[in-house]
Amino acid sequence: MTASRTPTTAEELRGAGLRVTAARVALLETVRDGDHLGAEAIASEVRGRVGHISVQAVYEGLHALTAAGLIRRLDPPGSPALYEGRVGDNHHHLVCRSCGAVADVDCAVGHAPCLTASDDRGFAVDEAEVIYWGLCPDCSTAGSS
Repeated sequence: MTASRTPTTAEELRGAGLRVTAARVALLETVRDGDHLGAEAIASEVRGRVGHISVQAVYEGLHALTAAGLIRRLDPPGSPALYEGRVGDNHHHLVCRSCGAVADVDCAVGHAPCLTASDDRGFAVDEAEVIYWGLCPDCSTAGSS
């Protein structure tokens, strides 16, 4: 019996049909190491890993990784896009109205992965996106003191 090994980042990129470049490897690893990062934070971290990379190249790389299903783009209304490495489980998010902190939250109701709409109107639903808004613990505490 052989133990299965985790594929390398390069193998994941190839498996998704993407060309392997140092920038794409750094982008994917940065998003996966981060916590709901914006493009500017990702660009800064990638520059620290591979040197110069244009903002346009970062956006193109993020688009390619998102289209390939290797990362997920989150678009909280009124906020810049955020990227995360947790994909494939259709989890949801908590967003703080005050500081913008974002946290993952697993599905709470319905058949996994939360695809039971009260009325699907004939749609074949394969993904649900829910954002819970409120105040994070730090902002709640700050507001009550």
